Amino acid sequence: MLSVVVAPWRRDPLVLRNARVPHEAASTMKMAVLAALYRSGLDWELPVPVVNRHRSVTGGEYANTRDWDGDPLPWQRLGERVPLRWLAERMVRHSSNLATNLCLSQVGAAAVAQVWQRAGAVSRTPRGIEDKAAREAGVHNRVSALDLVLLLESLEPAVLAMLEHNAHGVDLAAGLPSGTRLAGKNGWLPGARHSAAVIHPPDAPPYALAVCYTGPLANGEDVHDPAARLLARISAGVWQRRHAIATAAS
Repeated sequence: MLSVVVAPWRRDPLVLRNARVPHEAASTMKMAVLAALYRSGLDWELPVPVVNRHRSVTGGEYANTRDWDGDPLPWQRLGERVPLRWLAERMVRHSSNLATNLCLSQVGAAAVAQVWQRAGAVSRTPRGIEDKAAREAGVHNRVSALDLVLLLESLEPAVLAMLEHNAHGVDLAAGLPSGTRLAGKNGWLPGARHSAAVIHPPDAPPYALAVCYTGPLANGEDVHDPAARLLARISAGVWQRRHAIATAAS
């Protein structure tokens, strides 16, 4: 299943392909956690204990798997206290799963649900990463390409600014000229590969692009994934039509 949405920034979409089909969210859910943190009013310098114990939505506890987390730094801080801002940055810049669950514990799933609701989205991401008991109980994090665009459009400038520092230059970013400004998040797991961003061409107005893929091409690797190359090709094709997007929106 391939879903694609292309929209002039904060305007009606021009392309809607399987736009409302739900996909496993993977790390795209981290954008909603970041927005919930920003809107919570919590002190960004709040010291947060780095622990690998998280409350499951089923009532028990679960832990993250170190080998499944692409960001080693939060794991090196186990037993310490770190600023909330640092965890938020590791969550969206390096896609840390451990940092994500620690951030989620600070705001709660209800606040994340409010982020989706405020965006006008039907997607919901009610559980933390690797909450296997919740998944087995039928609690899933699912998103659609359209809802990812709606989420991006609902974010404050400060939140979008943090999303400009994504260190993973793959997926949509790989289909753009080097140095192109974009703010967004990608995510992958075996069987799924997604990316959503607002892209700022230097010679055209910004546009939003979300691509969600579920299928056998996605092998779960961070870089050497055929699905990542698929997303990059789609991004490159949309980039070539950036002036047409602007014309259609005017």
